[in-house]
Amino acid sequence: MAMISTISSKGQVTVPVEVRRRLGVKAGDRIAYVVKDGLTYIQPVRGEENPFTKWIGALGGPQPDGTAVRFYRELRGGGEDDDE
Repeated sequence: MAMISTISSKGQVTVPVEVRRRLGVKAGDRIAYVVKDGLTYIQPVRGEENPFTKWIGALGGPQPDGTAVRFYRELRGGGEDDDE
């Protein structure tokens, strides 16, 4: 099934609603045009993973479910209820 769009004088196109739904994109999202083997594909550009996520816990520090205050109190040898 072919769907047709017209290119505006500014080089803009309207992506048909069926294609937007299929790609899972909405207003403000970005799409990429990929040219491969003589064909052109469009695909959604998904947010990149936070590059620092892979380093969580690398130094044996606080885990994501803990708090920094608890971690530092434990380092100092105090309990959770200790006041400074």
